[in-house]
Amino acid sequence: MEFVPHAYQAYCIDRVINDNAVGLYLEMGLGKTAIVLTAINDLKYYRFGVCRVLVIAPKKVAEATWNKEAYKWDHLKHLRIVPVLGSQQKRIKALNTPGDIWVINRENVQWLVDYYRNAWPFDMLVIDESSSFKNHQAKRFKALTWVRPHIKRIVELTGTPAPNGLIDLWAQVYLLDGGQRLGKTIGGFRQRYFDPDQRNAQQVFSYAPKPGADSIIQNLIGDICVSMKAEDYLQLPDCTTVDVPVTLEPKAAAAYKKLEREMLLEVDENTIDAGTAAVLTNKLLQLCNGAVYDENHNVIHIHDSKIEAFLELIESLNGKPAMVFYSFRHDLIRIKKVLEKSGLKVKQLETPQDETDWNNGEIDILLAHPASAAYGLNLQQGGNHVIWFGLNWSLELYQQANKRLHRQGQTEKVIIHRLVVDGGVDEDVVVALEDKGATQDRLMESLKARIQKAKTNK
Repeated sequence: MEFVPHAYQAYCIDRVINDNAVGLYLEMGLGKTAIVLTAINDLKYYRFGVCRVLVIAPKKVAEATWNKEAYKWDHLKHLRIVPVLGSQQKRIKALNTPGDIWVINRENVQWLVDYYRNAWPFDMLVIDESSSFKNHQAKRFKALTWVRPHIKRIVELTGTPAPNGLIDLWAQVYLLDGGQRLGKTIGGFRQRYFDPDQRNAQQVFSYAPKPGADSIIQNLIGDICVSMKAEDYLQLPDCTTVDVPVTLEPKAAAAYKKLEREMLLEVDENTIDAGTAAVLTNKLLQLCNGAVYDENHNVIHIHDSKIEAFLELIESLNGKPAMVFYSFRHDLIRIKKVLEKSGLKVKQLETPQDETDWNNGEIDILLAHPASAAYGLNLQQGGNHVIWFGLNWSLELYQQANKRLHRQGQTEKVIIHRLVVDGGVDEDVVVALEDKGATQDRLMESLKARIQKAKTNK
């Protein structure tokens, strides 16, 4: 296929070619992979500007997306893209295989740095989904800072550079410029632009931007980061969200309320920390879905109300394919079981072949966890219905997962169905996702409100 870049793509290609460091913070569906591959091809084969290129990506993306994107376009088919995956022996063999671009999953970044040490061979680095390097304390971030002086060119790609707020930008921009724009330390960045927000006597859990910090930070990084929204550049089909209310039968509702009340009252709202909040809401989300894990990780079945609503929704689609996102392993097991006799072709998204089969119309129900399908996968050709069996608090995963279908190449209106338990914590997650605020802040406020309600109804 001939690649005719949109004007914004041509601009981004020029930026990658002419700038030694650039962040392409483009929304999902704007063709970030094709942009970077075109620039790499130009830099290597026409300008002799790079020799060896490393791409760091989520595992599913590393497995197939970069290879498939190169093979898709006539001007890129000659590029030799080598996945560096699997066992250590396989990874070492891949690193010694002749190529142009080597693609490794982000979990192996520290291993790669340790393997090469001072003999780092890659003069260009592409970080696909750079928001996964937002944590300045993570080993993968620290490992990259050690070899950053050996890297002549760096490109960061993400559609969600600040999923939990502006605080997420520091580590990503530091990898680009070594601290020139936002400061050499995260502490200094916080002190200049943020105030403590959620906290207890010993610990600060979150920070809120100072007045005007947003525009100041954007101005500081504006010359090194390109930010674009899909709706400004693409004529995508509409995307509609439909909440499917799930009413628990009286016995199940009573069981849910009892377990919710007992769990909430085990803690006092003044002593909740981020760890406690995550554990509590995780358990409540499991309850909404119909089953919970006990302390021995055994599955305790509670109700089938959401499963029944899910089956009714599938029936109402009249055979149209749907991509279903689940939250917990027991969700996956129960969904598979109830679909066994449906006659539908059901598959769990695990391999690149599953992606191909879905796009070829060979799968009716594609089951995926949002963390494994949130980045890079092009699934828009296989269907236009998304079903969220279980919701999670991550705005980043939610947006990215939905964009697997609502992206360039989709020809039909995308409909996102969310199964939401009436009165359950599902409703809090919906509010948080639509508010698009800091995830942790919304989680904490939700818990405090539910604890107060539980106390009142004792």
